[in-house]
Amino acid sequence: MFHPKGPTFFELTHQCFSSTERGYDLLAPKFDFTPYRTPDTVLSVVGEHIKQLASIDKALDICCGTGAVMQMLRPLCRDLVVGIDFSRGMLEVARQKNEAAEGRAGLDYIRGNVFKMPFDAKFDLAVCLSALGHICERDMTRFLDQVAGILKPGGRFVFVTSYKPPVWSKNFWFSYAFNAAISVRNMLFRPPFIMYYLTFILPGVKILLENHDFEVEIKEAFEGELSHLRLVTATLRSVGSRGEGL
Repeated sequence: MFHPKGPTFFELTHQCFSSTERGYDLLAPKFDFTPYRTPDTVLSVVGEHIKQLASIDKALDICCGTGAVMQMLRPLCRDLVVGIDFSRGMLEVARQKNEAAEGRAGLDYIRGNVFKMPFDAKFDLAVCLSALGHICERDMTRFLDQVAGILKPGGRFVFVTSYKPPVWSKNFWFSYAFNAAISVRNMLFRPPFIMYYLTFILPGVKILLENHDFEVEIKEAFEGELSHLRLVTATLRSVGSRGEGL
C-alpha cells in the first residue's frame, strides 16, 4: 500500500489490532512512507509562521513520531528542541533521522505520556501536528492542562485543525465511517487503538483553549486541497493578564 516502501495491508491490519503504542512501534520503520506523516507543505507553512513569532529558546514537539517536526523546529530554536512520544520505535527512527538535521539547538527525545508530561513551564513553543486524533474528546481538557503547564507565560501552542466538514462532503462520510470502525474495533478487542478523525476541531477547541488562559489566533494559511485546514496559534496569557475582563 501507499509508497512501495510503505506498509502492506497485512502490516496495517496487524497495527490496527495492536495497542496504540505497540501499533506505532510496528509501523515506525515505514511510517514516513505513509500518508500519516505530516505533509511537507504543512511543515513548510507552519515553519514560516513560527519564524514570525517571538524568538524561541526551547520548543517541544508533542507526539513527535519520527521527528519531521523536530527537523523543522531545530533551525528556529536557539537552545533545545524536545520530542515526546510514547512509542519507543518512533523515537528510535527520529533519533536516526535527525542526527544531521540543520541547526545548532540540542535535540532531546523523551518516551512519555502526553497526559503526564515530565516538564515544568520551560518551553517558549509547543507544536503538535498530525497527532491530535489520538486525543479523545473526553481527554481534551486533561491534555490542554498539560500543554498550559509546560509553557512559559506568553508561550505559544501551534497546531493545525479544521472545522467540521459539510455533511455532503466525502471527508465527512469517510471520517465518520472510519471513526465508527475504530469504535467497533475497540468494543470488541483490548487493548484499544486510539485514533479518530474530527477531534480537536473548531470552534469547540477555541473555547477550550480560552478556558485554559490562552488567546487564540486562527489563520487561513493553506491553499488548494489543504484550504480547509486552519493554522491555530494559542498564546498562554501572562500571569498578570489572567482573569482580566472576567
